[in-house]
Amino acid sequence: MKYDYLIVGSGLYGAVFAREAADKGKKVLVIDRRPNIAGNVYTEKVEGINVHKYGAHIFHTNDKKVWDYITRFAEFNRFTNSPVANFKGELFSLPFNMYTFNKMWGVVTPGQAQAKIDEQRGEIKGEPKNLEEQAISLVGRDIYEKLIKGYTEKQWGRDCTSLPPFIIKRLPVRLTFDNNYFNALYQGIPVGGYTKLVENLLEGIEVRLNVDYLKNRKELGSLADKVLYTGAIDEYFDFKLGTLEYRSVRFENELLDIPNYQGNAAVNYTDRETPWTRIIEHKWFEFGKDENGNDLPKTVISREYSSEWKPGDEPYYPVNDERNSKLCGRYKELAETEKNVIFGGRLGEYKYYDMDAVIAAALNKAEEELPE
Repeated sequence: MKYDYLIVGSGLYGAVFAREAADKGKKVLVIDRRPNIAGNVYTEKVEGINVHKYGAHIFHTNDKKVWDYITRFAEFNRFTNSPVANFKGELFSLPFNMYTFNKMWGVVTPGQAQAKIDEQRGEIKGEPKNLEEQAISLVGRDIYEKLIKGYTEKQWGRDCTSLPPFIIKRLPVRLTFDNNYFNALYQGIPVGGYTKLVENLLEGIEVRLNVDYLKNRKELGSLADKVLYTGAIDEYFDFKLGTLEYRSVRFENELLDIPNYQGNAAVNYTDRETPWTRIIEHKWFEFGKDENGNDLPKTVISREYSSEWKPGDEPYYPVNDERNSKLCGRYKELAETEKNVIFGGRLGEYKYYDMDAVIAAALNKAEEELPE
């Protein structure tokens, strides 16, 4: 059978494009080398809890078109991301807001908080030379030392004094009692988990799992007129120009026979000594209830460790430094010479994408490819 599109990868980009192509009457085959659909948004049920297998995914967007589109395939709950920071046993609200400033300094009015920040920012004279100076120039030394320094150094595996200032061009400071992390009009988690959402996107579309496109690209490519490739762009070209770098994340998951471990979906550990960057307690993404509204008696936690990526690891965050940006540009030039292959998504474009931006990009590509 001949397909119009072979879609390599069943994450959000591949699944949205597949849905659009199928709805326009195209014959579509989706393949994935993993044993499951949904890419990095894959959720796995454990004791009734939807565990975010590849890290916490909280959907948030200001794009009404994207929200209207994705809510056709899942109902979303009203989860609001309100992380807590743990610095050596002291707990602070994130993002930085009046609760944070009250706990840090005992201030009670926005004016007092602003005065304290302004006073501490003054220690940096001239243009900040590194991330440490940049952070202090934005929020002062106390917040930097307790809530930024250790966490950032664990994330990047480098001292803040050796990281470039542009990594934190701005830090949100709210002089209000607002714990909502995202400035987004629409926010939530799909009821029943992300895997169910992607299943709904792929309804009626042929999917083959445990299929590695790169190992059989000639044979698989011959099945379709066009290929949409959402894997790593450098791997597609056998790394012939060099390897693009990523930061990776390692998870240690634990099923606990208690109903509540930390009382919040995300707790960031902001001191350098604690080896993990944060602990996710998955049940709180859905308010500790199963799909029938019953309290869940157990809990699953995931400790996250940031790590240097090496081939074979799961790539998470592109390293957008000069070397990688140049190398990516050269791979994109090669990609343009590939007739009938579309490169898309986080790995195909070597680009950090929030979920709403992935969906928007896939919809735009589908409009371009599949005119009315």
